[in-house]
Amino acid sequence: MSRSNRCIGIIMAGGSGERFWPLSRRLHPKQFLNLSDPDRSMLEEAVDRLRPLCGDDGVVVATTPWLVEPTRELLGPSVTLFAEPSKRNTSGCLVWAAAQLLSQGVDPESTSWAVVAADHRITPTEGFVRTVEKALEWAEQEQLLVTIGIRPNRAETGYGYIEISNECAGPLTGHRVQSFHEKPDRDRAESYVASRRFLWNSGMFFWTFSGFLGALQRHALDLFEAITTIAAALKEGDPLHAEKIFEQIRNVSIDYALMEKASQVGVIEADFDWDDLGSWDALPRSRGTDEAGNVQVGQSILVESSQNVVWNDRSESTLCLLGVEGLAVVQTEDCTLICPLDRAQEIRKLVEAVSKSRPQST
Repeated sequence: MSRSNRCIGIIMAGGSGERFWPLSRRLHPKQFLNLSDPDRSMLEEAVDRLRPLCGDDGVVVATTPWLVEPTRELLGPSVTLFAEPSKRNTSGCLVWAAAQLLSQGVDPESTSWAVVAADHRITPTEGFVRTVEKALEWAEQEQLLVTIGIRPNRAETGYGYIEISNECAGPLTGHRVQSFHEKPDRDRAESYVASRRFLWNSGMFFWTFSGFLGALQRHALDLFEAITTIAAALKEGDPLHAEKIFEQIRNVSIDYALMEKASQVGVIEADFDWDDLGSWDALPRSRGTDEAGNVQVGQSILVESSQNVVWNDRSESTLCLLGVEGLAVVQTEDCTLICPLDRAQEIRKLVEAVSKSRPQST
């Protein structure tokens, strides 16, 4: 059986990406934006990366009900869409996907999963495919839950970390995971990087379908039982009962519910460049900068200004900056954002304030 016939690629694409507001909106979230490639959305990039592994009909996009129509318009008919009834974090995403696949008769004993996010910058695709093939092979041989770790090049406080059992020897080397660590403070992040025993947690997962179900049965029995009950309801043609069960499950990440508790967890070091585009301050690493360190998208004129991210989504206007440094300046049809780049992670506060006064702007 070829890899494309036995691999199901699941793209988690139900997020709103509020930290890229005002460009990102409820019906046009971050994964729909051309943040890392001027010609493709991040979701299109994610689909294209999985096709060599899963084939044209082996890619599933897990999203929310209100994003089904715009996602279908963006991707076309070949990609399967699963719409979770409500938000239940990454655990809920994977519970719903598993129940859907079981109800459709997919055999857990003969299929493997490649679970990825819709908002990562990854280059080159060839390196990603090589790494994922090794991760899937390891998961299939030893029934492991496998993730991909990224060798840190800075003391990043915005990512989770994976502690490996022994020092990595190089790319594509697999190691058992010793522990997972939440986002650290600056001092701890620096110690992690200096030790070379820690990798960034990419949030991608690779396992056999049966291995995933077995791990849930051992470590998250409530989620396993939810899958089987939801799958039975869907198979019997009772989607309302399936949705009711789903809405009662825990709202928890798969890292916390399963990966941190399981003992049979491995990590493969990435053979590709990776970035989690979480907010405007990540854009210089993705889009590149001018000589003054500015990112400029759309019409803008910058004089004596440096280290800014300037995104103008209005073709009939020009953004002009003079003598400023370290700002995010984003203009859309109905809104303009100006904030220090080092506070870009806090934009959700602004989104909450705007949603109270102008709900149509979010």
